[in-house]
Amino acid sequence: MVTAKTPGIIRQTAALPRIGTHTPHGTARRANGSVPATGAVRRNMKETALPLKTCPLDRAESPEAAGLSARRLQAISSVLNADVDRRKIPGAVVLIARKGRIAWFEAFGFEHADAPSRPMQRHSVFRIAAMTRPVVGAAALMLMEEGRLALNDPVEHYIPEFARVQVGVETVDANSGERRLALAPVRRAMTVHDLFRHTSGLTYGQFGDSLVQRQYRENGLMDPAQSNAEMVTKLAALPLQCQPGEVFEYGMSTDVLGRIIEIVSGMDLDRFVAERVTQPLGMHATGFRLIRQDGAGLAVPFRDSAVPSALFAYDDDNPPRWHSGGAGLLSTAGDYARFCQMLLNGGVLDRVRVLSRKSVDLMLANHLPPGADYGGSTRGLGINAPLPELGQGHGLAVGVRTERGLCPVPGSVGDFYWGGALGTYFWADPQEQLFAILMLQENDLATRAGYRSLLRNIVYGALED
Repeated sequence: MVTAKTPGIIRQTAALPRIGTHTPHGTARRANGSVPATGAVRRNMKETALPLKTCPLDRAESPEAAGLSARRLQAISSVLNADVDRRKIPGAVVLIARKGRIAWFEAFGFEHADAPSRPMQRHSVFRIAAMTRPVVGAAALMLMEEGRLALNDPVEHYIPEFARVQVGVETVDANSGERRLALAPVRRAMTVHDLFRHTSGLTYGQFGDSLVQRQYRENGLMDPAQSNAEMVTKLAALPLQCQPGEVFEYGMSTDVLGRIIEIVSGMDLDRFVAERVTQPLGMHATGFRLIRQDGAGLAVPFRDSAVPSALFAYDDDNPPRWHSGGAGLLSTAGDYARFCQMLLNGGVLDRVRVLSRKSVDLMLANHLPPGADYGGSTRGLGINAPLPELGQGHGLAVGVRTERGLCPVPGSVGDFYWGGALGTYFWADPQEQLFAILMLQENDLATRAGYRSLLRNIVYGALED
């Protein structure tokens, strides 16, 4: 395993052309600020369009070689195989790594429960939903390292429409019971920092029924056919759920951060993430559209299970136009393992540095301000909730554990984590040099939450050193 102290580390920003960040003489920018590809760039894009395979992390000879008990880890197989047999879930993939090597990596069930000819594979693709956020957060931190973005920058500096935003204040008429929405000025401007830590005042329309959230639903803010530019235009015209900087409110903050990346870089979000994060890290099956490897396909929930309103539908024949910075990526366990290991290594993997060690330290620290309040949907995040009573907080696009003994699942102070609306989940523990990834497509909240606790209990129970 290469650590951040390895000599001769390659700084990826020097190795890749930063297309869209510099306008060649005589080249006109598009209306959205991006730059048309030159002939040389188009040729290069065509040459690199061939499908590339993800190079997996090294594998330990056995779980014991990584300090884990193979016998105890088999409890994961017992539970998941039984749940596939009784059609509780279609299938799943679990990857566990320690000390820089994969210790355990298994696939269960089927990509599609009604298609037995499609068994789940280790490199099957999943919609990772909110596990997109750490990847987009890392992309934004790269711009910060280059002096092109700062945490205390007002969002309106990049998206002027947010200069006019107000806060919705809901009241109830004591006589009629009618709910009314008044508008109040913001006490301070929303910042980039707020977007990273979900204190922007933005919410999700589908996670409650406040009058503000109703407006979110009425204005189609989860429309897969929209662009990020169109999304923020709609969003900035609506009131905030709460005052910026005062409340952790899980919502569309990272989607707005994705739009800021586009504005600052001059590139669409999918291209920036590919050129600056996934390609340098060798995550060749990760993107905003389905990328198949070795015949594996897209894992889907049971056909009779409706797509949750928290996530827009994905149709491979008509992929979404919206590159959602909060929920849009598709990936594999092996790909996401490379991202996790990069963070555990302090920003570097296979001699390619994507973030500095101090940027990773900043990302994984708790950024919620003292005295912050918590929105009504926070407890619905379960063991991911950044609540002080659970000994947890929120960093820059990830949840973080801040104290011992309060969370109902094992871990270490400093571990970081997040999960997605369809059941994907990861956590990484720097103290134990450990991370685990669960890839699952399950719409029932209670079911997917149960697997997250189960995985933590079994993995920590399998430690042998």
